[in-house]
Amino acid sequence: MKVREVMKHVKTIPSSSSVRDAAKKMNDSDIGSLIVMDGKKLVGILTERDILDKVTALDKTPSRVLVSTIMTPKIITTRPDDFIDDAVYLMIKNKIKKLPVVENGELVGMITSTDIVANSDEIGQYYLFG
Repeated sequence: MKVREVMKHVKTIPSSSSVRDAAKKMNDSDIGSLIVMDGKKLVGILTERDILDKVTALDKTPSRVLVSTIMTPKIITTRPDDFIDDAVYLMIKNKIKKLPVVENGELVGMITSTDIVANSDEIGQYYLFG
């Protein structure tokens, strides 16, 4: 099974946005992360954990903190035509739960550990029976 069969639409936010705006967008969309963009360039990922560790726990004001200052800039990506097991390997190796999907230099989706687990029966069937 390929990544494109499991990936979801991805939500983004400009790096110049406030953490408050990012948290509101995550809350409104019922998601735990946003891909951070500068124009069309993927520059980072912002997760709930980033907000908890770098804003809330330090008693900072979310409306005064920029996404660019707390995002995780190291981005590991996969491609839509990569196999799911390769994506899982990347997640385990890098201890991450979210993997942006990039095709021809453009962000096209996101795959998460939750997506993989939700599709585990289909994935298992695919590998068992082709």
